Amino acid sequence: MLAILAIYAMIGGVAGILAGLFGIGGGLVIVPMLVFAFSRQGMPQASIMQMALATSMASILFTAVSSFLAHHRRGAVRWDIVRRISLGIVLGTLAGATVASRLPTVFLKGFFAVFLVYVSATMLRNKKPAPSRQLPGTWGMFGMGGVIGLISSWVGIGGGTLSVPFMLWCNVAAHTAVGTSAAIGFPIALAGTAGYVLGGLSASGMPAWSAGYIYLPALVGIAAASVLTAPIGVRLAHSLPVDRLKRAFALLLVVVAIRMAWSLIP
Repeated sequence: MLAILAIYAMIGGVAGILAGLFGIGGGLVIVPMLVFAFSRQGMPQASIMQMALATSMASILFTAVSSFLAHHRRGAVRWDIVRRISLGIVLGTLAGATVASRLPTVFLKGFFAVFLVYVSATMLRNKKPAPSRQLPGTWGMFGMGGVIGLISSWVGIGGGTLSVPFMLWCNVAAHTAVGTSAAIGFPIALAGTAGYVLGGLSASGMPAWSAGYIYLPALVGIAAASVLTAPIGVRLAHSLPVDRLKRAFALLLVVVAIRMAWSLIP
Protein backbone atom coordinates (compact mmCIF):
# COMPACT_ATOMS: atom_id res chain seq x y z
CA MET A 1 0.00 0.00 0.00
CA LEU A 2 2.88 2.41 0.76
CA ALA A 3 4.29 1.92 -2.73
CA ILE A 4 0.87 2.65 -4.25
CA LEU A 5 0.48 5.79 -2.13
CA ALA A 6 3.95 6.92 -3.27
CA ILE A 7 2.92 6.62 -6.92
CA TYR A 8 -0.17 8.72 -6.36
CA ALA A 9 1.78 11.24 -4.30
CA MET A 10 4.09 11.66 -7.30
CA ILE A 11 1.06 12.32 -9.52
CA GLY A 12 -0.26 14.87 -7.04
CA GLY A 13 3.16 16.49 -6.74
CA VAL A 14 3.47 16.98 -10.49
CA ALA A 15 -0.13 18.24 -10.73
CA GLY A 16 0.43 20.71 -7.89
CA ILE A 17 3.56 22.20 -9.45
CA LEU A 18 1.94 22.54 -12.88
CA ALA A 19 -1.20 24.06 -11.36
CA GLY A 20 0.85 26.65 -9.50
CA LEU A 21 3.11 27.32 -12.47
CA PHE A 22 0.46 27.72 -15.16
CA GLY A 23 -2.70 28.46 -13.16
CA ILE A 24 -4.51 25.48 -14.67
CA GLY A 25 -6.79 22.99 -13.03
CA GLY A 26 -4.89 19.93 -11.85
CA GLY A 27 -7.48 17.64 -13.43
CA LEU A 28 -5.96 18.16 -16.87
CA VAL A 29 -2.85 16.43 -15.54
CA ILE A 30 -4.35 14.12 -12.91
CA VAL A 31 -6.92 12.41 -15.13
CA PRO A 32 -4.58 11.05 -17.85
CA MET A 33 -1.96 10.06 -15.26
CA LEU A 34 -4.60 8.20 -13.26
CA VAL A 35 -5.86 6.43 -16.38
CA PHE A 36 -2.29 5.23 -16.97
CA ALA A 37 -1.76 4.21 -13.32
CA PHE A 38 -5.12 2.46 -13.00
CA SER A 39 -4.49 0.52 -16.21
CA ARG A 40 -1.14 -0.71 -14.88
CA GLN A 41 -2.82 -1.77 -11.62
CA GLY A 42 -5.34 -3.88 -13.49
CA MET A 43 -8.38 -1.83 -12.52
CA PRO A 44 -11.65 -2.74 -14.32
CA GLN A 45 -11.32 -1.34 -17.84
CA ALA A 46 -15.01 -0.49 -18.10
CA SER A 47 -14.71 1.91 -15.13
CA ILE A 48 -11.18 3.32 -15.44
CA MET A 49 -12.20 6.67 -16.91
CA GLN A 50 -15.00 7.15 -14.37
CA MET A 51 -12.55 6.34 -11.55
CA ALA A 52 -10.00 8.82 -12.87
CA LEU A 53 -12.60 11.59 -13.24
CA ALA A 54 -14.14 10.90 -9.83
CA THR A 55 -10.80 10.80 -7.99
CA SER A 56 -9.65 13.99 -9.72
CA MET A 57 -12.91 15.73 -8.81
CA ALA A 58 -12.61 14.66 -5.15
CA SER A 59 -9.02 15.95 -4.94
CA ILE A 60 -10.22 19.40 -6.03
CA LEU A 61 -12.26 19.61 -2.81
CA PHE A 62 -9.03 19.99 -0.86
CA THR A 63 -7.20 22.37 -3.19
CA ALA A 64 -10.21 24.60 -3.92
CA VAL A 65 -10.68 25.61 -0.27
CA SER A 66 -7.11 26.78 0.27
CA SER A 67 -7.15 28.51 -3.11
CA PHE A 68 -10.34 30.51 -2.71
CA LEU A 69 -9.49 31.49 0.88
CA ALA A 70 -6.18 32.93 -0.31
CA HIS A 71 -7.96 34.87 -3.07
CA HIS A 72 -10.66 36.03 -0.62
CA ARG A 73 -8.03 37.50 1.72
CA ARG A 74 -6.88 39.60 -1.23
CA GLY A 75 -10.42 40.72 -2.04
CA ALA A 76 -10.39 38.89 -5.38
CA VAL A 77 -13.61 36.86 -5.04
CA ARG A 78 -16.93 38.20 -6.33
CA TRP A 79 -19.26 36.34 -3.97
CA ASP A 80 -22.29 37.77 -5.74
CA ILE A 81 -21.23 35.89 -8.87
CA VAL A 82 -20.60 32.72 -6.85
CA ARG A 83 -24.11 32.90 -5.36
CA ARG A 84 -25.81 33.55 -8.70
CA ILE A 85 -24.03 30.80 -10.62
CA SER A 86 -23.77 28.09 -7.91
CA LEU A 87 -27.24 26.55 -8.35
CA GLY A 88 -26.64 25.94 -12.06
CA ILE A 89 -23.12 24.72 -11.28
CA VAL A 90 -24.33 22.20 -8.70
CA LEU A 91 -27.20 20.85 -10.79
CA GLY A 92 -25.12 20.70 -13.98
CA THR A 93 -22.21 18.96 -12.27
CA LEU A 94 -24.43 16.51 -10.41
CA ALA A 95 -26.32 15.66 -13.60
CA GLY A 96 -23.08 15.36 -15.56
CA ALA A 97 -21.46 13.03 -13.02
CA THR A 98 -24.60 10.89 -12.83
CA VAL A 99 -24.75 10.58 -16.62
CA ALA A 100 -20.99 9.96 -16.90
CA SER A 101 -21.34 7.05 -14.47
CA ARG A 102 -23.43 5.33 -17.15
CA LEU A 103 -21.47 6.37 -20.23
CA PRO A 104 -18.93 4.04 -21.85
CA THR A 105 -15.28 4.71 -21.09
CA VAL A 106 -14.63 5.06 -24.83
CA PHE A 107 -16.91 8.10 -25.05
CA LEU A 108 -15.42 9.76 -21.96
CA LYS A 109 -11.86 9.22 -23.21
CA GLY A 110 -12.78 10.73 -26.57
CA PHE A 111 -14.48 13.72 -24.95
CA PHE A 112 -11.47 14.29 -22.70
CA ALA A 113 -9.07 14.11 -25.67
CA VAL A 114 -11.10 16.72 -27.59
CA PHE A 115 -11.18 18.97 -24.52
CA LEU A 116 -7.40 18.71 -24.16
CA VAL A 117 -6.99 19.85 -27.76
CA TYR A 118 -9.29 22.84 -27.05
CA VAL A 119 -7.28 23.82 -23.95
CA SER A 120 -4.00 23.40 -25.86
CA ALA A 121 -5.21 25.64 -28.68
CA THR A 122 -6.32 28.26 -26.16
CA MET A 123 -2.94 28.21 -24.40
CA LEU A 124 -0.99 28.39 -27.67
CA ARG A 125 -3.03 31.37 -28.90
CA ASN A 126 -2.68 33.03 -25.48
CA LYS A 127 -5.53 35.34 -26.44
CA LYS A 128 -7.98 36.51 -23.82
CA PRO A 129 -11.57 37.17 -24.90
CA ALA A 130 -12.31 40.84 -25.46
CA PRO A 131 -14.71 42.24 -22.82
CA SER A 132 -17.94 42.89 -24.67
CA ARG A 133 -20.86 42.69 -22.28
CA GLN A 134 -22.08 42.51 -18.69
CA LEU A 135 -22.97 39.42 -16.68
CA PRO A 136 -26.29 37.91 -17.78
CA GLY A 137 -29.45 37.79 -15.67
CA THR A 138 -30.59 35.06 -13.33
CA TRP A 139 -31.51 32.51 -15.99
CA GLY A 140 -28.42 33.27 -18.04
CA MET A 141 -26.17 32.67 -15.02
CA PHE A 142 -28.09 29.50 -14.19
CA GLY A 143 -27.69 28.19 -17.74
CA MET A 144 -24.00 29.07 -17.94
CA GLY A 145 -23.41 27.44 -14.56
CA GLY A 146 -25.11 24.29 -15.80
CA VAL A 147 -22.90 24.12 -18.89
CA ILE A 148 -19.70 24.74 -16.90
CA GLY A 149 -20.70 22.13 -14.32
CA LEU A 150 -21.65 19.51 -16.92
CA ILE A 151 -18.43 19.81 -18.91
CA SER A 152 -16.29 19.99 -15.76
CA SER A 153 -17.75 16.73 -14.47
CA TRP A 154 -16.87 14.98 -17.74
CA VAL A 155 -13.23 16.09 -17.71
CA GLY A 156 -12.57 16.09 -13.94
CA ILE A 157 -11.67 19.78 -13.51
CA GLY A 158 -12.70 22.65 -11.24
CA GLY A 159 -14.12 24.66 -14.12
CA GLY A 160 -11.53 27.45 -14.33
CA THR A 161 -10.78 26.70 -17.98
CA LEU A 162 -14.38 27.64 -18.76
CA SER A 163 -15.44 30.08 -16.03
CA VAL A 164 -12.47 32.45 -16.31
CA PRO A 165 -12.95 33.19 -20.05
CA PHE A 166 -16.70 33.60 -19.43
CA MET A 167 -16.14 36.19 -16.70
CA LEU A 168 -13.46 38.02 -18.70
CA TRP A 169 -15.92 38.23 -21.59
CA CYS A 170 -18.40 39.80 -19.18
CA ASN A 171 -15.99 42.58 -18.13
CA VAL A 172 -14.92 41.03 -14.82
CA ALA A 173 -11.33 42.03 -13.96
CA ALA A 174 -8.75 39.30 -14.64
CA HIS A 175 -7.54 38.80 -11.05
CA THR A 176 -11.14 38.80 -9.82
CA ALA A 177 -12.15 36.26 -12.48
CA VAL A 178 -9.37 33.91 -11.34
CA GLY A 179 -10.26 34.31 -7.65
CA THR A 180 -13.98 33.87 -8.27
CA SER A 181 -13.29 30.82 -10.43
CA ALA A 182 -11.38 29.26 -7.52
CA ALA A 183 -14.46 29.72 -5.31
CA ILE A 184 -16.72 28.27 -8.02
CA GLY A 185 -14.46 25.21 -8.11
CA PHE A 186 -15.64 24.07 -4.67
CA PRO A 187 -19.36 23.51 -5.51
CA ILE A 188 -18.24 21.85 -8.77
CA ALA A 189 -16.00 19.46 -6.84
CA LEU A 190 -18.62 18.86 -4.14
CA ALA A 191 -21.43 18.05 -6.56
CA GLY A 192 -19.15 16.04 -8.85
CA THR A 193 -17.81 13.97 -5.96
CA ALA A 194 -21.34 13.24 -4.72
CA GLY A 195 -22.49 12.26 -8.21
CA TYR A 196 -19.59 9.88 -8.79
CA VAL A 197 -19.93 8.31 -5.34
CA LEU A 198 -23.65 7.64 -5.89
CA GLY A 199 -23.15 6.56 -9.49
CA GLY A 200 -20.44 4.07 -8.55
CA LEU A 201 -22.27 2.36 -5.72
CA SER A 202 -23.85 -0.12 -8.13
CA ALA A 203 -20.71 -0.58 -10.29
CA SER A 204 -19.37 -4.12 -10.35
CA GLY A 205 -15.76 -5.18 -9.91
CA MET A 206 -14.62 -2.05 -8.09
CA PRO A 207 -11.36 -2.50 -6.11
CA ALA A 208 -11.10 -2.42 -2.35
CA TRP A 209 -10.78 1.03 -0.75
CA SER A 210 -13.24 2.56 -3.19
CA ALA A 211 -16.08 4.95 -2.40
CA GLY A 212 -18.28 4.70 -5.44
CA TYR A 213 -15.94 5.51 -8.32
CA ILE A 214 -13.41 7.28 -6.07
CA TYR A 215 -10.26 5.29 -5.35
CA LEU A 216 -9.33 6.45 -1.86
CA PRO A 217 -5.56 5.61 -1.85
CA ALA A 218 -5.16 7.74 -4.98
CA LEU A 219 -7.19 10.56 -3.44
CA VAL A 220 -5.08 10.60 -0.25
CA GLY A 221 -1.77 10.61 -2.12
CA ILE A 222 -2.81 13.23 -4.67
CA ALA A 223 -4.47 15.60 -2.21
CA ALA A 224 -1.58 15.53 0.27
CA ALA A 225 1.14 16.07 -2.32
CA SER A 226 -0.61 18.65 -4.52
CA VAL A 227 -1.33 20.94 -1.55
CA LEU A 228 2.38 20.85 -0.65
CA THR A 229 3.79 21.37 -4.16
CA ALA A 230 1.42 24.02 -5.53
CA PRO A 231 3.34 26.83 -3.73
CA ILE A 232 6.52 25.58 -5.43
CA GLY A 233 4.85 26.06 -8.80
CA VAL A 234 3.80 29.58 -7.80
CA ARG A 235 7.39 30.47 -6.89
CA LEU A 236 8.67 29.01 -10.17
CA ALA A 237 6.12 31.11 -12.05
CA HIS A 238 7.95 34.23 -10.83
CA SER A 239 11.41 33.04 -11.85
CA LEU A 240 10.94 31.10 -15.11
CA PRO A 241 9.84 32.13 -18.64
CA VAL A 242 6.26 30.99 -18.09
CA ASP A 243 5.03 31.94 -21.57
CA ARG A 244 7.53 29.62 -23.24
CA LEU A 245 6.88 26.90 -20.70
CA LYS A 246 3.14 27.27 -21.25
CA ARG A 247 3.57 26.70 -24.98
CA ALA A 248 5.64 23.60 -24.29
CA PHE A 249 3.01 22.35 -21.86
CA ALA A 250 0.27 22.98 -24.43
CA LEU A 251 2.15 20.79 -26.90
CA LEU A 252 2.47 18.13 -24.20
CA LEU A 253 -1.32 18.20 -23.75
CA VAL A 254 -1.70 17.62 -27.49
CA VAL A 255 0.54 14.56 -27.20
CA VAL A 256 -1.54 13.30 -24.25
CA ALA A 257 -4.74 13.87 -26.26
CA ILE A 258 -3.32 11.92 -29.22
CA ARG A 259 -2.19 9.12 -26.91
CA MET A 260 -5.64 8.88 -25.33
CA ALA A 261 -7.35 8.96 -28.73
CA TRP A 262 -4.95 6.28 -29.98
CA SER A 263 -5.96 4.02 -27.10
CA LEU A 264 -9.52 4.08 -28.43
CA ILE A 265 -8.48 2.33 -31.65
CA PRO A 266 -9.08 -1.43 -31.37
